[in-house]
Amino acid sequence: MEQVFTELISHPYVSGMVSGIMETGTTMVGSAVMEASDMAETAELASVFTANNIWMMLATALVFIMHLGFASVEAGFTQSKNTVNILYKNTLTIAIGLLTYALIGFSLMYPGEFNGWLGWSGIGLSLPANGLTADYAGGAYTYWTDFLFQGMFAATAATIVSGAVAERIKISGYLLFTLFYVGLIYPIAGSWKWGGGALDSMGFYDFAGSTLVHSVGGWAALAGIWILGPRLGKYDNGKVKDFAGSSVPLATIGVFLLWLGWFGFNGGSVLSADPGATSLVLVTTSLAAASGALGGMIGGKIIFKRLDFGMVLNGILAGLVGITAGADQMGPGAAVIIGIISGMLVVFSAVTLDRFKLDDPVGAVSVHLTCGIFGTLAVGIFGKMASLAQVWIQFKGVLIYGLISFLSAFIIFKIIDLAFGLRVSPEHEKSGMDSHEHGIRGYTIVYDE
Repeated sequence: MEQVFTELISHPYVSGMVSGIMETGTTMVGSAVMEASDMAETAELASVFTANNIWMMLATALVFIMHLGFASVEAGFTQSKNTVNILYKNTLTIAIGLLTYALIGFSLMYPGEFNGWLGWSGIGLSLPANGLTADYAGGAYTYWTDFLFQGMFAATAATIVSGAVAERIKISGYLLFTLFYVGLIYPIAGSWKWGGGALDSMGFYDFAGSTLVHSVGGWAALAGIWILGPRLGKYDNGKVKDFAGSSVPLATIGVFLLWLGWFGFNGGSVLSADPGATSLVLVTTSLAAASGALGGMIGGKIIFKRLDFGMVLNGILAGLVGITAGADQMGPGAAVIIGIISGMLVVFSAVTLDRFKLDDPVGAVSVHLTCGIFGTLAVGIFGKMASLAQVWIQFKGVLIYGLISFLSAFIIFKIIDLAFGLRVSPEHEKSGMDSHEHGIRGYTIVYDE
């Protein structure tokens, strides 16, 4: 029997059939394994894409919350008779900022291939063929998420100006300025680095916007307060008069909202949900904010001989601005040092501005411009990129951005001033802009008779 079976198997026809069956089976198994591997890889890529996009959308929401923080800080630090005016400006800033950025700004800031200084990809938003797939932005986020995240940054630059020019600028003048500055100047300047332009090619580094957002807004704020002049009675007989803010608790709430929002501002600038990179950025951001508070406390004690709470609050914001350019390049120790220096700088900057009679009601120039410049230079002083060569590159970038931002803001403000008048009348300023421009007050207490 065994011999018969052996002869049967060894027959060429039967042997060929068996070999064919075995080869077919092996091929089928191999194909199944490869197909399963491809499906697993596709599922993994889809999961990463979804996780990245969810984090970016959350970061976008956190940056949006920052606008409430700015509104609260500005309303809290300024006089109660102008509270509605402050809130009105901050509310329309985000509205105008988003609409102008959608219409023209996004295309100016990310034009694709261009000459490095000025490019434009067309009016409005146009969803590319791969805009909702993992092929867009390396699988980090969709086209819509990209636009909205960047749009929140654009509006922030104008909000910085709002606080500096508060309590004496016409609402119409401010809104016109926002329209042109956010719609044109900010995105063009942003394209030079984040759009892959000339400064990016030069090696200039700004991770999340110490210069591209904060200094660009700070230079514009400086131009605004220079043209407007100080509030009535601010500088009399060589003395600096402090105007009591409407609500210290509201200002404190605003600062904590900004600190919270900065987790999205810096953390979202990783442009993915990469665990290592994102967690490092959140740590350096928080440490710089905390040490900035201590820097503001120390600076306030040295200059004013008291525990100045306003300087502690601005010190937190100063630390956040200071770390923003290099949050992904610093270790914990460097972040603490940057925060302390920024917190002290904001105090000395505020005093210096007062000496030159540059009236900034909320300290916006000191926080965003002074500390934005320092934070940008700090990329070449501390962290992974530290070198004299990088300091020089950062310095050139600061000069270029300072020149275009200040001059363009000065021209826009000056044209508005000559054409329509930029400052409210002395009567309106004295009695408060809420009643004259808006017809309501921010704080109303009614007693039953």
